[in-house]
Amino acid sequence: MTAITIRNVPEEVRAELAARAERSGRSLQEYLLGELSHLATRLDPADWLAAVAREAREGGAVLRVDTILDDRDADRR
Repeated sequence: MTAITIRNVPEEVRAELAARAERSGRSLQEYLLGELSHLATRLDPADWLAAVAREAREGGAVLRVDTILDDRDADRR
């Protein structure tokens, strides 16, 4: 596995992240790895817009309201 170093993190940011890690019962390293993994699985907004534009050009996309709301809520979990 590769190591990542982040320099010049403000103390208040580090403290908040450490508090979140503690509340979740994980070490700071475990917590940050989980957050980075989650971030890496999210679709980039620019890629999403490009996919929507491509689908619209190729005949249009039919999106149901429940699908839109489910996708929106997935990012809030």
